[in-house]
Amino acid sequence: MNKMRKIQGGVCAAEGFVAGATGCGIKTGTVTRDDLAIIFSQGATTATATFTTNKVKAAPVRISAEHLRTGRIRAVVLNSGNANACTGPSGMADARAMAAATARSLGLKTSQILVCSTGRIGVPMPMPAILKGIPAVKLTRSGSQKAAKAIMTSDTFAKEFSLEVTTHDGKFRIGGIAKGAGMIDPNMATMLCVVTTDAIIPAGPLRKVLRDSVEDSFNRITIDGDMSTNDTVILLANGASGISPSPAIFRSALDEVTRALARMIVKDGEGVSRFVEVEVRRAASKADARRAAEAIANSTLVKCAWAGGDPNWGRILDAVGYSGARIQESSADIFYDALPVAVNGVVSKTPVRKLRQIAARKSFRVTVDLKLGKASHVVWTTDLTEEYVRLNLGE
Repeated sequence: MNKMRKIQGGVCAAEGFVAGATGCGIKTGTVTRDDLAIIFSQGATTATATFTTNKVKAAPVRISAEHLRTGRIRAVVLNSGNANACTGPSGMADARAMAAATARSLGLKTSQILVCSTGRIGVPMPMPAILKGIPAVKLTRSGSQKAAKAIMTSDTFAKEFSLEVTTHDGKFRIGGIAKGAGMIDPNMATMLCVVTTDAIIPAGPLRKVLRDSVEDSFNRITIDGDMSTNDTVILLANGASGISPSPAIFRSALDEVTRALARMIVKDGEGVSRFVEVEVRRAASKADARRAAEAIANSTLVKCAWAGGDPNWGRILDAVGYSGARIQESSADIFYDALPVAVNGVVSKTPVRKLRQIAARKSFRVTVDLKLGKASHVVWTTDLTEEYVRLNLGE
């Protein structure tokens, strides 16, 4: 019998992992909070990662991809306040320097370090402060939340989640931290995430399970339709538990972690006042279901309606119509939670007052039933508010 139990600890919940953070004043030059973090496995790991699909990739993304191919990863160094993106050859040198400094501090090889950065694009890294800060990071078994706070940018709360999984062979643990609040779109949302586990997972299955789990979690979220240069999800498995779970059991546990973190990112979106789950069901194909769901979730008109508590179904049907998905308008149904707002392409008899009550909630579900096949797709999204505009006017 398999059982999953939520526990505390984040990336330090799994045996053999420690974390910590310090402040370097990366963004402002003045140390006001922690902005540099390190996550370290005390033993060898099997590692994998997924990165942004943006053709403009930040230096840390390129260096991390390179190190994954050449070294047995033992640690991740992360910073907020500066993305080290669009910084040319000097940015690449800076990312390598961060990895090298972390390796020296931990007694490792440079190729055993992954690098993650988040923050302002096109700004040179303040390397003297960063290189001074790396050896000052104190790593502890209770350092996960400190690390989670250090990688926040416009986030309003630290994001961490962890589980203990009991199998017939014993127990293993898995946990993660993440950051993200703006520039969030599928195909890797703008975010950083590190997940750790003490389960024994071979390299091949580890790559597949992370790729599939990201597809069903972080690739199903959107806040503003923008994609970053720095998106990274890292998974480290050190085998310290001695447990080798089946791929299905491990995938189920990983999904719990990635989906929990993905939902936190959406709920913490910049200026967000609504969390909306959009489901398109009975589409003609999986591709159609995804096209339609993402068109709804990214529609500025739809998101503005939600910000005003308006269950405007016409805008939703319109988005499906231009999504490229196959649709027969005369057979499409639309629901807010369980209440129909449109049936067979025309307005339902549900009182508008009841629908407005749902659209005024902080969280609700919109379902579009196309009645054309068996495929479905779910996206987690938000409304679009004046506060989002204010937060993104520039600095």
